[in-house]
Amino acid sequence: MSDETSTPPGKFENDLRIKFCARYGSNPRMYRAPGRVNLIGEHTDYNDGFVMPAAIDYHVWVAIAPRNDRKLIIHSEDFGEDVAFDLDQTYPKARGHWSDYIRGVAAMLELAGHRLKGADLLVKGNVPIGAGLSSSAAIGVASGLAFSRNSNLILDSVQLAQTCRRAENEFVGARVGIMDPFISCCGQSGHALMLDCRSLQFKLLPIPPGVSLVICNTMVKHALAAGQYNIRRRECEDAVQLLSEVMQVQSLREIKMENLETCRRILPPTIYRRCQHVVSENARVLATAELLERSDLGGAGKCMAESHLSLRDDYEVSCSELDLMVQLANQLDGVYGARMTGGGFGGCTINLVDEPHVPTFRRDIAARYERATGLIPQTIVSSAADGARELTA
Repeated sequence: MSDETSTPPGKFENDLRIKFCARYGSNPRMYRAPGRVNLIGEHTDYNDGFVMPAAIDYHVWVAIAPRNDRKLIIHSEDFGEDVAFDLDQTYPKARGHWSDYIRGVAAMLELAGHRLKGADLLVKGNVPIGAGLSSSAAIGVASGLAFSRNSNLILDSVQLAQTCRRAENEFVGARVGIMDPFISCCGQSGHALMLDCRSLQFKLLPIPPGVSLVICNTMVKHALAAGQYNIRRRECEDAVQLLSEVMQVQSLREIKMENLETCRRILPPTIYRRCQHVVSENARVLATAELLERSDLGGAGKCMAESHLSLRDDYEVSCSELDLMVQLANQLDGVYGARMTGGGFGGCTINLVDEPHVPTFRRDIAARYERATGLIPQTIVSSAADGARELTA
């Protein structure tokens, strides 16, 4: 079993300060942004729907100090690489490189009319890469916060989240929704966040004491994931176009289940199933919010189970490894709810587990999963964490 626990922040941050001083010869300011897990509300964000993510205690740190020119000099501790950019470069292009997430945020800030100061940066993270825990949003948000403070810009959390989304959409070329950068900016310790992806209004929801978020990484990511994600988006867009012929609708967010049933005859079967997932998932997010406010973990767990089945059968983005991990979790004591989380076709499940049962849960699910698949899963335990912030020395 591969167990992961969050890094004690004090030592980590002090080590990064020391390394920055040794590399650049100056004392930095430090910023940190978390990854996230989504409790419920999958594939609804790009349909203007509802989501319920929580920030986790795994982060990207950015140490930064100003320069006298307009260059960005960046070193990644994780990749062991140095990159340099000139902020005066006209029409910068993505290179298919980890640094695109940082360069893209700088480019979007400049495009919005902000003039950034040059800076030296040192970047390090412990958000698992490629596990569906949004390491890309964490590095973008941490960099964006660092750039804005280094250049004395006034950006609130929502503006920062929107800037980071534009960086991924327009610079990196990833068609992500607003959820990931938003929770990385606006998360609050001990709470999940229900976000309306259309209005960007949100509600903080307490996660009851004594409950841990346990993330189980299947250690697989099937090659079709990215292409299928784009296909699902297109199928939702096709559905809206078909439905707009008989009603006023701009997104699947506006459809209720009874409306969908009356229009079933005009939708191809596959498109209907995609709609059925999105419409029912939005309803499950709203229901889960009410249940968490009443500390009804059994009810929330039932919504999570229904969400997984919908993602498996109607949206068809699960896979055998995710289904197995959820099945195994539901056989163990102390589990309130389990479901896949993220885009699908591999990656992680999210489990709400009674705190005293966490050690046994981690041991047993890892052993059973390895026995069935031959793969050693990674298990991550986290509480709900705060969003991006500056760290004092």
